[in-house]
Amino acid sequence: MSLILNQIRKAYVTPTGAEQVILDIPAFSLDQGEQVALVGTSGSGKTTLLNVAAGITTPDSGTVTVGGVEITRMLEPVRDRFRSERIGYVFQTFNLLGAFTALENVLLGMSFSSQPANRHLAIELLGRVGLGDRLHYRPSQLSVGQQQRVSVARALAKTPRLLLADEPTANVDGPNQQAILELMQTTCRENNVTLLLVTHTSEVASQFSRVERLANFNQAATSTSTPYSMGVN
Repeated sequence: MSLILNQIRKAYVTPTGAEQVILDIPAFSLDQGEQVALVGTSGSGKTTLLNVAAGITTPDSGTVTVGGVEITRMLEPVRDRFRSERIGYVFQTFNLLGAFTALENVLLGMSFSSQPANRHLAIELLGRVGLGDRLHYRPSQLSVGQQQRVSVARALAKTPRLLLADEPTANVDGPNQQAILELMQTTCRENNVTLLLVTHTSEVASQFSRVERLANFNQAATSTSTPYSMGVN
């Protein structure tokens, strides 16, 4: 699905009562099936942008259109259903349920979509992220990196049309980082899924043909943001 952000503005009130603008984006878009790495420094608004794109956070103004459907003015329950059926999200904080095993967390993620839970697919995806021998481990029995891999498998298992990933390789080592990237990119390419991946590292961004720097189109970016440079547009 395509993703179009138009005239997006989002601000928060600081403890001192002042308004702090996090996002001020005239325009940003992805075509259907496109894979884009979004690069920015810590605190620059990357996660807020993903939350706005997913319909988790409502912008103060502007519109978000996903697959030709404007989600900005949807009632919250309608927006939640739209997201559960069409958008996959790899959260930086994982959001795994502690009482459930790795396999159960992936199956539960599937249950929120309109498609029936596919146990075979869940097991296959967990195997592809190197957790085939950890299917029945709970989050507390997994390392931080392993929890992150479960969250990737969960997001992919619901076969979304748009996949949003917030630093999905931040807590994993080199080989597993590569496995996660290859799994996401290959799965999205095979199924014509649009992928927007947030990262702060050039190593990850270099594996995408399109790299966008948040500071280049977010007019709320502060002058203290660290420029990102790797020779790409």
